[in-house]
Amino acid sequence: MKPIKVGLLGIGTVGTGTFHVLKRNQEEIIRRAGRPIEIIMVAARNVERARAIVGDGVEVVNDPALVVNHPDIDIVVEVIGGCGIAKDLVLQAIANGKHVITANKALLAIHGNEIFSAAHKKGVMVAFEAAVAGGIPIIKALREGLTANRIEWIAGIINGTTNFILSEMRDKGLDFDTVLKQAQALGYAEADPTFDIEGIDAGHKASIMASIAFGVPMQFDATHVEGISNLQAVDIRYAEELGYRIKLLGITKRTVDGIELRTHPTLIPAKRLIANVEGAMNAVLVQGDAVGATLYSGKGAGSEPTASAVIADLVDITRLATADPEHRVPHMAFQPGSISNLPILPMSEIVTSYYLRMHVEDRPGVLADVTRILADLSISIDAMLQKEPGDGETRTDIIILTHQTKEKNIVAAIQKIEQLSTVFGQVTKLRLEELS
Repeated sequence: MKPIKVGLLGIGTVGTGTFHVLKRNQEEIIRRAGRPIEIIMVAARNVERARAIVGDGVEVVNDPALVVNHPDIDIVVEVIGGCGIAKDLVLQAIANGKHVITANKALLAIHGNEIFSAAHKKGVMVAFEAAVAGGIPIIKALREGLTANRIEWIAGIINGTTNFILSEMRDKGLDFDTVLKQAQALGYAEADPTFDIEGIDAGHKASIMASIAFGVPMQFDATHVEGISNLQAVDIRYAEELGYRIKLLGITKRTVDGIELRTHPTLIPAKRLIANVEGAMNAVLVQGDAVGATLYSGKGAGSEPTASAVIADLVDITRLATADPEHRVPHMAFQPGSISNLPILPMSEIVTSYYLRMHVEDRPGVLADVTRILADLSISIDAMLQKEPGDGETRTDIIILTHQTKEKNIVAAIQKIEQLSTVFGQVTKLRLEELS
C-alpha cells in the first residue's frame, strides 16, 4: 500500500526521538497502521547535524516552508516550539490540506481555537497527544477512552521539572534555590526556567485538558497560574507532619457556576497515589461520573517518551486519513457545534481548603484572635499545628488547615489576621485538595 509521507519541522530532542523510534519500530508500526509511514523531509537550522541524524534517505532543508508546501507530504509534524513561526507554519500546512501533529502546548493553549477552526473548515486533522504529559496517553483517554463519562475534575502533575524540585526539597530538606541549581545541572531545568517554575507550562497543559474534558474553548488567558519559586522548605516539612505532600498541580473542575481552571502548589494527602509520584515523572488523575477515579502516570518529557506520543498520532491519522471528516474524533472531543460557553471562574469564587502558616507571638489569646476572625468569615478549622518556640524565643509558628471555603473569604481573613499586633510578617497561604 502507498506509504503516508511525513515532513518534520525541527529535529531537536523530540524530532530526533521521533525519527529513531519510527525507524526502529517500523515493522510493528506498519502492522498497526496498515501502511508504511515515511519521513521524507526534515527542516532544521543546522542542516549538517540533521543529515548526520537522518542519513541519506531523507531530504534536509533549512527552510520550513519547503516542508509545509511540499506537494507529496501528507502529514506535517511540528516540534519547533513557541508561538511565532510555528503558528504560521501550522496554519499554512492546514491551508495546504495537510494533517498536522504538534507537541507544542503553548501554541495550542494560546492559538488552539483558531487552529482547530481552520482544520475543521479544511477537513484535516490536528493531533497533539505529545503536547500534554509527554508519553502518557492522556489526550486519547479524555477524548476517547472516557467519552461515556461526564468528567467532574482533573488534577495533574504535568511538569516534571517542578516535580523533581519539590521531591528533592522534601527528601533532602533543601531550599528552592539550591535544588533549582541541581535541576539545571542535571538537565531537568532550562537555563531560564521561568516557564516551568512559575507554572506557565503546567497552565498551558491544564487549559488544553479543560477544553477536552468539558467541551469549552481553549482559554489559557483565563487560567490562574502560580509557580513554586516562593515555596519554602518549612512549609513542605509542616505539610509532611500533617500527612500531606505539596505538588504543583494543574486543576480543572466542573461546578454549578462554571469551570475552575488553575495551576498552583497544592497540598494533597500523602496516602493518595498521585502524591507518591516523585522525581521528573508526571501523573494525571481524572474523576468521571461512571468510571470514578483513573490515574495515568509515566514520563512526561524526554526524547523517546514524547516521540511515543507523536508516533501514536501518526498511526491514528494514517488509519483515519481516508475517513469522512465528519466521522473522525473531534479535535476537542465534542462536536464543533457543541462547544459550551461555560465561564471560567475567577479565583475569588473557587472553593477549596487551605493551609495557613503564621508567625506569631507566643502568648495566650493569639490563637483565639485568629480563630475568631476565621469564624466571622464562616471558615471552619480542620486541623491545627502549633510549634514550640526554641529556647529563649518568644515567637512561634501556627499552622491551620481549613475546611472548604471560597478563596475570597480566605483572602479577607488573611488581611485581618496580618493586621493583628501579635502576628509578624505575611501569612503563608497554600491550597489543599483531598482528591477523593
